[in-house]
Amino acid sequence: MEKTIRAEVKALNLGKQIKKLRLSREMTLQDMSDLTGLSRPLLSQIENDKASPPIATLLKISHSLRVNISHFFQGSSFPPKKIALVRKKERKDAMRRVHEAADSVGYQYESLAYPMTDKHMNPFIMETGYREESELIFYNHPGEEFLFVMEGKLEFRAGNEIHLLEEGDSLYFDSSIPHAVRAAEKKAAKILAVLYSPD
Repeated sequence: MEKTIRAEVKALNLGKQIKKLRLSREMTLQDMSDLTGLSRPLLSQIENDKASPPIATLLKISHSLRVNISHFFQGSSFPPKKIALVRKKERKDAMRRVHEAADSVGYQYESLAYPMTDKHMNPFIMETGYREESELIFYNHPGEEFLFVMEGKLEFRAGNEIHLLEEGDSLYFDSSIPHAVRAAEKKAAKILAVLYSPD
């Protein structure tokens, strides 16, 4: 399974796109590291498709490169649009982040509006599995985020706050606050996630 997911991530050419943009802006890995707060080794692994960046990390990279995160999903075949219709079968598997635990699905994202260029909102179908509290990773990025639980139960954490969301529940928050999510039970949780980026 891990080999298959790595192949899917590699097919997205995220690393190649990031490196091409970085070089076109005459930036070094250290320049990008200074702008994003991410380490040079991690950035190098991402550019060489040895690490799959979660959405929050990709947002930081896109901001440092002065492009919208949608740039990495739309592909060169999509002309500028004012309306973008994406059928269910046309959803683009944006990225997957596999957790090391055998019973965890990690994170999986499907982009729902990749044909639209220069958008400020980025909607995804996100699936996340269960992980131990000690294994939670907190992310933060400029903007705002909206979560709607479609299936399962989701635990949301920000600072000292812990919120349990069930099917049909939603949450809107300032994504500059360090936050983490996990499925609240062994069954994976499926969420509609809409990220708003001011840039």
